[in-house]
Amino acid sequence: MQIRIREIDHVVIRAADPASMTRFYCEVLGCRVEREERELGLLQLRAGRSLVDLITAGGPLDRNAQGGAGRNMDHLCLRVEPFDGEALKAWLTQSGARPGEVVERYGAEGFGPSLYLFDPEGNMIELKGPPAA
Repeated sequence: MQIRIREIDHVVIRAADPASMTRFYCEVLGCRVEREERELGLLQLRAGRSLVDLITAGGPLDRNAQGGAGRNMDHLCLRVEPFDGEALKAWLTQSGARPGEVVERYGAEGFGPSLYLFDPEGNMIELKGPPAA
């Protein structure tokens, strides 16, 4: 059998402050709450065709209770369109984030513009634009 990956289905992020993380991912990055299971400490956010799952650090689903927040992944890359680097930087800065510079980087669709920033708990996020023509 050969496994063929089509796209990222979901990413799970441990959250010490789920309310703050939800506000950031929804109000700043444009996700929306899709599903919540409070008894499990699980909040699933729709991010285009994918999901960003927030689990409460130390909660029932946290398999890494000994690790610290912000040390649960390297970064999450979200493909965004349209991609206007200056407008994104202005919005992120206005929202309290500190975005990096827009740089051409390689991604699933080839080289294209992207920028890095951090969420409220120190997880790195890359916002990726369309491939260069």
